[in-house]
Order: sequence, then C-alpha cells, then structure tokens
Amino acid sequence: MNKNQTIWRSIVMLLLFTGAAAFTWRKAKPVLYIIGDSTVRNGDGTGKNGQWGWGSFLAAHFDTGRISLQNHAMGGRSSRTFITEGRWDKIMSTLKKGDYVLMQFGHNDASPLDDTARARGTINGLGAESKEIWNPITKQKETVYTYGHYMRRYIRDAKAKGALPVMCSLVPRNNWKAGKVVRSDSSYGLWARTLAREENIPFLDLNNLIADRYEAMGAARVAAYFPYDHTHTEKEGALLSAAILAQAIRDTKPGKLHRFLRN
Repeated sequence: MNKNQTIWRSIVMLLLFTGAAAFTWRKAKPVLYIIGDSTVRNGDGTGKNGQWGWGSFLAAHFDTGRISLQNHAMGGRSSRTFITEGRWDKIMSTLKKGDYVLMQFGHNDASPLDDTARARGTINGLGAESKEIWNPITKQKETVYTYGHYMRRYIRDAKAKGALPVMCSLVPRNNWKAGKVVRSDSSYGLWARTLAREENIPFLDLNNLIADRYEAMGAARVAAYFPYDHTHTEKEGALLSAAILAQAIRDTKPGKLHRFLRN
C-alpha cells in the first residue's frame, strides 16, 4: 500500500469513526415522556382554545440539546383510558434505558366507570379490586381496576425498560374553602404519594406545591388563571405550574433529571 492509499484509508476510517460516534450520541440522547390529562396538555397543545396544560411549557426549563421532551398527555384521559386506547403501548415501543416518564393522572379517574360519554373512571384507591362493566364506547365488556392498578403498570413497565418513572400528584383545581385551596391529600394526592413510596420512585407533590403558591397569591388573583372553569388554566397559569414543577425537579433531584435543567 503506497503513501496516498494509506492517507486515504486513514481519512475514511476517521470519517466512519466520527459518523458512528455521532450516531451513538444521537441514539443515547434521553427522552422525557410526559403522560397525563388536559391539565398537562390541553387540546392540541397549542392553546387554540385558550386553555393550556403545564406540559406545553416544561421544555423551556430544560436544555433540549441534551434531552428531548415529548408531551403525550391527552385531554379527557384517565389512568385507565390512556392504556386502553393504546397510548401507553405507543410510548413503550420507543421507551429505552435512560429515559424518563413523568406522569400525572387523577382528574378524570373519579368519573363513573361506565359513563356513557367517555367511560374513563377507575375504582378508588390502590387495592386489587376490579369490576366487570359493559363499556358503552367500545361496546364490549371490560374489567376495570383501581387507580393504583393502572399507575403501577406505568411504573413497572417503565422500570422494565430501564427508564425512570416520576410520579406527580395532580394539580389543584380553583376550589377554595375557608380561604384555603381544597387539596387531594386524602385521595389522589395521597394515593400518588403512597404509590411512589411503595414502588421506590421519585414523587413531585404538585398538588400541595401549587396550592401553597395559590394561597400565597390569594383567591382573587388566582381566579384570573381560570377564566373557563375551575380545572383548566389559561397560559399564565400553565406557565406558573411548569415553573413550580421545574423547581420541584431541581429540589428533589429525581435520578439525573435535574442535570438537564437550564441554569
């Protein structure tokens, strides 16, 4: 092999190595998958209806050159229907080791099990109870389980893929009693906290963190965030929730997720 051939061979090998390294880097980039209901992603996520979820603004707090964010939340869904509609299976098809799953459900789980409009409710609590119903939407029999049953599936499926599940308690509604925000400390907030402890995963207490901020601001000011109903915020309210969530990640340091936050 002459000198020129040696040089060209070295150049080709360098290009191949550089390309392989770049491919490996791209492939290794982690993804933060976000799942939940309309308080996480409302409508198509562009605010066309004036209502926004916090998931639409969370990416602004992250270095997206180092981590990708995918907001798969969908309005009207519960921990049950996000699974039964195949939305979780779609995420599982691409979820990989080193990824994160940020989950928040509860607002729609309290609906009737066989509601003729959406059939999205779950049985209260974390137990093993189940009930067979006739689903008026699918026109089929369906066995419905507890909130805890469905949430455990997300957690354990994510762990099996080598991803880190991060549990959030549901954001509070604009409901007040005696000057205090009504919280879910005896229901979905408690169940989310308990599940996180039992499954040994990070827990972000959005319900109490946001409620604390609302109370500090006062009911009159908070009311401006909810011009449509007592559940869905407009843009400024969603921006506030996203900022509080980002700070909770910074404070609690779930896995290595906090390292991807912007300084």
